[in-house]
Amino acid sequence: MLFSVGLSLVVLLSVVGAATVERVEYDYYKIPSNARDHRLMVQAVKDYPEVVTIVEYGQTYEKRTISLLKIGVNTGEQKKAIWMDCGIHAREWIAPAFCRTLSKRSFKTTQLDCGGRTDLNRNFNANWGTARVSFECCDNTFCGIKPVSEPEAQAVTYFVGNRKEDFLCFLTIHSYSKMLLVPFGHPNFIASNYDELKKVGRGAADAIRSVHGKDYTVGTSPDVMYANSGSSQDWARMQGIPLTYTFELRDDGTFGFELPQDQIQPTCEEAYSGALHIITYAHDKTFSGATATAATLWSMLLALGVTGTTLM
Repeated sequence: MLFSVGLSLVVLLSVVGAATVERVEYDYYKIPSNARDHRLMVQAVKDYPEVVTIVEYGQTYEKRTISLLKIGVNTGEQKKAIWMDCGIHAREWIAPAFCRTLSKRSFKTTQLDCGGRTDLNRNFNANWGTARVSFECCDNTFCGIKPVSEPEAQAVTYFVGNRKEDFLCFLTIHSYSKMLLVPFGHPNFIASNYDELKKVGRGAADAIRSVHGKDYTVGTSPDVMYANSGSSQDWARMQGIPLTYTFELRDDGTFGFELPQDQIQPTCEEAYSGALHIITYAHDKTFSGATATAATLWSMLLALGVTGTTLM
């Protein structure tokens, strides 16, 4: 997904390869399957080889390949990038639905047996193990045996960490609560650009509200939800990526993680507007002299994916 000649999008997903890839029609507002996601991912590369690339960069706990979609024109030049992952918590299924709609793919963390079920969003090396975590492996908040103990977290750390100067944004999509969270999850730490993060976050919340009237609360996790540690968002900010946000999508407790299927489309529409606001801000701040805006280029490529005969 190209925003300018110097900006591209990296979308994180985890899928298992299939031997045969067949063209399929896809309804982005229905609950999908992992196998179909893989077929569509491969088909996207075939349909749009100029802008879509698959990069395999790690393995899950179950030795499944972790792949990402790099979306942007290959100019042969070094670029800045936007990172977005959805589904680091497997039960938050609306989050991958958003990434599919936005970038036409998903990232699904693996459900593991109790013996090794680490909450990946508490496993990153960011004040690890210090706030609202468990060291009992069967608990939902088990943070792992040490920082970055899990191969999925290692893969993100390696890939993003080795390219941290290239990333302008790090957006991680979760559910639920209707919130935009800014660093840090630990109450004793404040991001050096906290005021900027809050300002841009409030603008994103306004953009979200303008779509379907939903109010998203903006703030640090300790201020608006609960303290936490070891999150990918906090780790990314500690790496120097300036704009890092956690999107907590619908709803606010009525359905919890089991958001009805008929809310996929409106949820994705409003989250799109919020993400677009953040990315446009990052684009304009970095490429003040660019001839095309982030909004124009992003919308153009999304329209290509959404209205084409074969969807990414």
